[in-house]
Order: sequence, then structure tokens, then C-alpha cells
Amino acid sequence: MRLRKKMAKKLSIIFMALWLTGCAPFTENNIIEELTPVTFLSLSKGDEGKIKISTILPSLSKEKKSVITQEVSLIKEVLRSFNLNFYQEMKFGQMRMLIINEDLGRNEGIMSIINVLLTDPDISLRIYLVIVKGNFEEYLENQLDKQENLDYSFYRMLKHYEEKNQGELSVVNLHEFKKLLYTPYSDPFLPVFKIENDAISYEGTALFQNDKLVEIITTYDDRIFQLLHNDHYLAVLPIPELQVVLGHVRSKTKVDINKSLSTMTYTVNIDSRIEEYRGEKQLFDPQDLEDFKKDIQSNLEKQTQELVKKMQELNVDPLQLGIHTLKPFSKPMDEKKWIELYKKMDIKIKYNININPLTDANSKRQNL
Repeated sequence: MRLRKKMAKKLSIIFMALWLTGCAPFTENNIIEELTPVTFLSLSKGDEGKIKISTILPSLSKEKKSVITQEVSLIKEVLRSFNLNFYQEMKFGQMRMLIINEDLGRNEGIMSIINVLLTDPDISLRIYLVIVKGNFEEYLENQLDKQENLDYSFYRMLKHYEEKNQGELSVVNLHEFKKLLYTPYSDPFLPVFKIENDAISYEGTALFQNDKLVEIITTYDDRIFQLLHNDHYLAVLPIPELQVVLGHVRSKTKVDINKSLSTMTYTVNIDSRIEEYRGEKQLFDPQDLEDFKKDIQSNLEKQTQELVKKMQELNVDPLQLGIHTLKPFSKPMDEKKWIELYKKMDIKIKYNININPLTDANSKRQNL
């Protein structure tokens, strides 16, 4: 009896100790000198169905940095593989970017990758997702000697364009991608960067059908996409065919669908001003300016019509046009039915352009 009492007393002490230390017999290593945060992961296709994952280590200390790469079958395996090749324990809690190779996005889709990130409580939903064309690991190897804080500079650039919201490029975080992926009547998109001649530059926007990359839109098409959907604003919009650059372009869009859901009218109202013109029209002349506005309107309508047609053929809806079929007090349309309607729908594009009249600044100065 006395022995039982002693055993019960010992067990109660152990229980209290576990309770006070978080109810777990093992605690995670949180000694900062023994940890190194992973700021980004780069994913590409490996051999035999594996995923090649790379990062830079150490990410924050002043030691010389190097690229570390492992091929794994499952993404979570990589943490163990990295840890066995580095003297500090790696943690995902400070991850800022996930860089995915174009081939991986096109051929296999990124649903499984996204789900791994979403179920990890250590990974923030604010991390940026980026598609890269070219060998990003090789680019890192070549550039590390020239630019030690390469990863931090890339992150700051994405953060800058997200905060300034000037429509220069698509910036998408994990939360936004998840929302577009799992919400009916929408398809996700991501920014694309291209590696060429030891330099990385913005290429355009990748369009996804569900989780698979199906098309990359670049240059003029990408500018129109930013204007219609992403930011509704462009600091500058060059139209090379008309030798003009529009500045401070703001758009408001309106969508009308007929009752039979066979025709959609997509109206874009634009306010802008001319920043540069190298053509032969006399834009100080009101009639010439009016004719030029019609030329711009016609050019934008033609280009946008082709872009929307391409989206219909690819069966992707990044503009979320299907949302406009929703009506109060009525049952939402089945998503599969919308996809069938969307492919056949006659979508008419209409632009209304308001350009601030030009003033002769030099003549004003002379009259002062």
C-alpha cells in the first residue's frame, strides 16, 4: 500500500512537470545561436519524379553564403536533409518567398505544394509566390559572389511593388493564390521572372487553370491585364503602334450580361494623360486630339478583345467574369455550367477614354 502511494506521488510530480513545460516530453530547440531561418525555397523538377529544392545558407549571419540543394520525394523531407548538411537547425518560420520553376508549374501543377504550405502553422500566408523561367539555382550560384543579399533584394522588390500598388507587375501572396484557387468563378495567376545572361527580370503574368500553369502573358497583354484586373492603375502605358505613352492611367470596369447568358459587354472607363508622343498629329488641336483618342480606343479594344479571346480558349477566368452571373435571392450557377457558358460566350469589349487636354506650358510661361 505504501509502495502504491509512493508510485502515485512520483507520477503526479512527472505529470505536473510535463504540464508546466507544455505537456510534451520533448521541447523544440529555440536557442537562437543554434538556428538559421529559411527565407525562401526554390522548387524545380528533379530526377525520377523527385522535387529539387534549393535555398541560401546561412540566410542572415555575416558568414559566407552558399547554395544548398537537395532532391526529395516529399517537400517536408527537405528540412531533415538540409539539417543533416548544415551545423545549425533550419526553421521555416521566417520564410518570405516560394520560387517555383515554370516546368514544374506547367507539367505537374502546384496544388500539392500549396497545400503543404497552408497546413504548416509556422509558414505565413503572406509569403510571395513566384514563377521563374530558367535555372534559378545556377543563377544563385553565379550571383552570390557579386550580390550577397540577393534573396533580401528580391524580397524587398516584391514588397515594394505590393505596397506601392502601381500596376507595374503582378504580386501575389499565398493567401491570395489560395483564395483564387479555391473560390468558384476564378482562376489564379502569378508573376513570372525570367533568367537571362546572369540577370533576372520581370517577364509577365502566368495564368493557371486550377493549379496548372497554362499560359504566360507578356508586354502589352500584361499591361492590359494589370489595368483591367490586378491594380486598375498603371503609372505608364506605352502603346508603341501609336507612338504614345499614356501616364497615370486609371480604369473602372463594368460588366453587363444578357438574360440568356450568351453575350457579355465589358466596358472599361479610362482616365489618363499623354506623357509622350512621337507621331505626326497636332495634339494641341482639339480635333486632332479627338481623332487620336479614337485611335487609342480602337487599339485598346482590339488588344483586349484578343486577350479575352485567348483566356476563353484556354478556359481560364482570372478576371473573375463568372462572379457577375450571381444575383441576390437566386441560387448560384454551378461552376461547371459557367465554364461551358464562358467558352462560348460572345464578349464585347468597349473602352471610354478621357484624356486630359494638352496645354502649351511654354506659351503660358511667356504670357506671365
